[in-house]
Amino acid sequence: MNFYEILGVTPDSEFAEIKAAYRKLARKYHPDVNSDGARRFKEISKAYDTLSDAKKRKQYDTLNGFFKTDYNKNSSNKEPQKTPSGKKTASEKTFDNGKKSENKQNEKIFSEFFNSFFDSSESSNKSEKIQPKNGEDITTDITISLSEAFKGSDRMINVVHTELCPRCKGRRFINGAKCKVCNGSGEYSIHKRINVKIPPKLKDGAKLRLKDEGGEGHFGGQNGDLYLIIHIEGNSRIKYDNLNILYNLPITPYEAVLGGEISVPMFDGYVKLKLPAHTSSGQKFRLAGQGLKKNGKVGDMIVTVSIEISKHLSDDEIKLYEKLKKLAADNIRENLLNE
Repeated sequence: MNFYEILGVTPDSEFAEIKAAYRKLARKYHPDVNSDGARRFKEISKAYDTLSDAKKRKQYDTLNGFFKTDYNKNSSNKEPQKTPSGKKTASEKTFDNGKKSENKQNEKIFSEFFNSFFDSSESSNKSEKIQPKNGEDITTDITISLSEAFKGSDRMINVVHTELCPRCKGRRFINGAKCKVCNGSGEYSIHKRINVKIPPKLKDGAKLRLKDEGGEGHFGGQNGDLYLIIHIEGNSRIKYDNLNILYNLPITPYEAVLGGEISVPMFDGYVKLKLPAHTSSGQKFRLAGQGLKKNGKVGDMIVTVSIEISKHLSDDEIKLYEKLKKLAADNIRENLLNE
């Protein structure tokens, strides 16, 4: 592998020429630009790493026999002539000693280059063995209606995900410049729409887990999970107490007096409640097993009745109330302060 040929330069090229050649080729063969250029880009990077370092370049040139033109201009390197007698002169001895010294120096340079080459290769291999990193779990809140809490529903929610930048792939820089997409952070935030199936009869504060819908795992790591904290909107009639449903139920005056079976409206139909005669406002009734469910446990519905009069009474109903007033013999407030 000729590093000079890879970069399209010569052993006489100055550092500025080598740098310019590398930049031009790097832009052309970078994997983000050229999907088939990964191998070529690796060769270019290796060549530049060696030739841009003065010490590494000298070692490489010596090992491969590359010399600048001025390397051979030194007249002292010319081999001296032998004397007619065949014996070595003082200058010949000096030349031989110089040769031996030069050979030892070359051996040393070769050894240093060989070690540094494989050390850098080993270091490069270690850096490529990046440990998998699991994505982080995401926790967010979601508010649902009473109807959704009781019957269940499908909801589309928006979740902010942080993923590797699609441009620089988490490297933060492209061709030595800060990535413009992620501004050098290596991460990119996106809004992801997820369809969530909410099971029926959830309690307020319940937590739903959506596997693999959390933060993105890197380098082969697992995605995190998404946790939804459920909040249920209450109203003036229905509240929740753990797994129990607290229901404030209006009844008519005649239902309170006469008693009987009445229908309690629910989100999935009706529940029957039997009122005794002479029921008072504020009286509580428990309907077992009509509450919320969790982990095999089922709560109850606790109904608190309140006697209420319709705001849209007919004339006949008003006349009956007038007749009832005349017939009433008991003053329910007479001994109120003595109780």
